[in-house]
Amino acid sequence: MKCQFLLFVAAAVLMAVCGEEEQVQQDEGARLLVSKNVHNKYLVENMDVIVKYTVFNIGSSAALEVEITDNSFDPDNFAHVSGELSARVDRVPPNTNVTHTVVVRPRKAGYFNFTSAEVLYRRKEDAPMLQVAASSEPGMAFFTSYKEYNKKFSSHVVDWAAFAVMTLPSLAIPFGLWFSSKHRYEKLSKGTKKH
Repeated sequence: MKCQFLLFVAAAVLMAVCGEEEQVQQDEGARLLVSKNVHNKYLVENMDVIVKYTVFNIGSSAALEVEITDNSFDPDNFAHVSGELSARVDRVPPNTNVTHTVVVRPRKAGYFNFTSAEVLYRRKEDAPMLQVAASSEPGMAFFTSYKEYNKKFSSHVVDWAAFAVMTLPSLAIPFGLWFSSKHRYEKLSKGTKKH
């Protein structure tokens, strides 16, 4: 019984030491966290949509040959305005971040699923293979039609002008009656006053 207990303790210590070595080896090198965010409050067809990619290096060394690729913006549904959908950064130092911004314009209204972008990078200079990572997914979004957006948020100058024209008679007629009676009263009061 005592021998089994000592054997069990020795095995546990050996596993802990080996696990620590393996953990140290895994912690060496760059580790990237990638977020993909849509910065627009309202998503509207034929209006710019700003998509921001942020790459955080939480590892102990610089990430090399970082390449961000986003294939979720189909040319049939989106017009590319500015920025690159495939960006490359030579080096991301440890404990820093890098941002990349893309502007696209949706061609039609409706639902769209923002999927993740793919990131390839080297964890260290002598790493034989590229590490693959995926960004966060903003998820499903609805693009409002431009007509609906305009109904809610435009200044409605034409509507206010039409309102002013329609209310003008109801204000002008009583004002005209009051003004003419006031003018007659003033004429009468000037003629009857004698001191």
